[in-house]
Amino acid sequence: MEGLIKIEFPKDCVQVRNANNRQEIFCVIRKEWLLLTPEEWVRQHVIQFLISYGYPSSLISVEKKISLPNNLTKRCDIVIYDRNARPFMIIECKRMETDLSEKVLNQVLRYHIPLQPTYLIITNGLFTMGFKKERNRFIPAGSFPSFPV
Repeated sequence: MEGLIKIEFPKDCVQVRNANNRQEIFCVIRKEWLLLTPEEWVRQHVIQFLISYGYPSSLISVEKKISLPNNLTKRCDIVIYDRNARPFMIIECKRMETDLSEKVLNQVLRYHIPLQPTYLIITNGLFTMGFKKERNRFIPAGSFPSFPV
């Protein structure tokens, strides 16, 4: 698969609890307990990976609201900013059972329109695909991008 990159989640990196007859997972970015859904499991593990990979938690935004053409409002799973507060990367997280299809890629490409980051990442927790914008087109990233210095 073109664009496939390898990431490894840190071991025992997320906090999970049972509360009010439901399982919850703690988001270290939003500093709150959330319902543990399959997609949230992936999102929180990706966040822990990013922090362990050297991304500053202060530059990670979760569920970032964006405005698309035709007055459409959506939320990006994860947006990472560089030190100049410019979007550097968008990460779209899907549950493990979801294929990283053209539909998923098109979703993150739509999110690219208002933010214009350098990298687009899609993941289902088992597989991750990355793309880098070069000369107004996206090419496979080859590896997970390091945080820009």
